Amino acid sequence: MATKAKIGNKAPNFTLPGDGGSEVKLSSLRGKKVVLYFYPKDDTPG
Repeated sequence: MATKAKIGNKAPNFTLPGDGGSEVKLSSLRGKKVVLYFYPKDDTPG
């Protein structure tokens, strides 16, 4: 079971699908500002 994120803690490294079939790793963005936005499903009430 994952632990709950706390304000000020660093995010664990993870990989997400990017545009055009590529993958983006959080570690590759080190030193840059990153915003992650999560929502339930596209076009559903949330």
